[in-house]
Parts: sequence; C-alpha cells; structure tokens
Amino acid sequence: MTHLARGLNRLGVELVSTGGTLKFLAEEGLPVTPVSAVTGFPEILEGRVKTLHPRIHAASSPALPRSMPPEIAEHGILPIDLVVVNLYPSARPPPPAPSRAGDRDDHVGGPAMLRARPKNSRGWG
Repeated sequence: MTHLARGLNRLGVELVSTGGTLKFLAEEGLPVTPVSAVTGFPEILEGRVKTLHPRIHAASSPALPRSMPPEIAEHGILPIDLVVVNLYPSARPPPPAPSRAGDRDDHVGGPAMLRARPKNSRGWG
C-alpha cells in the first residue's frame, strides 16, 4: 500500500482515507485528507459508517467530468477519479455476541464505492 500511495502522491493525486488506513498513511508521512473533510460529516457508529455519503458515492465516476450531471455541481460535489479500496475475505468468523454483531460487518463501504463507479458512469460523458 505504501508504494501505491507514494506513487499516487508523486503524481499529484490527493489521498483521501478513513480509519486505520488514514492513520497508516499519515504515519508514513504522506499528506492524506480524512474522508470526513470531504463529506463534512464525522465517522459514526464507532467508525462503521464513514464513506456512505453522496459526496463520496455521487462523486465517483470512471468518466471525466466534462458532462457532469448538474446536480453534482449544484451540491458542490467534486469528482473522484480513482477509487482504491481494501476488500476483506468473504469468509466470516463465528458470530460474536449479539451485542457486538455489527462489529464484524465492515464490508460495506469499499464494495459500495466499487459498485458506485459503473452505476454512476451513466450520464457522465
């Protein structure tokens, strides 16, 4: 991950991240923007909800923003040109106690961002 992040940084790509990856990149001395600075909304539910936001999902498109839908600009959403996510193995450990069941479901944001790119490509140029 460090080589990819350093290479992207050298190319002038703004790194936006969350949680442990944000901390890791910052500790490696890379400039990194917390996703909450993009969304204007803090991470909630002990960090389980952070990227599920229109400023992330509506911004993600594989097409250049030359024919961006008007509502994107109306809401001040800046295009995201590249998405890199950590995907976790689909095999799950035994269920935790019911009071902690949501803790193992950290498999939503990354896959949702990957799905947003082709879905959002319709109508973007």
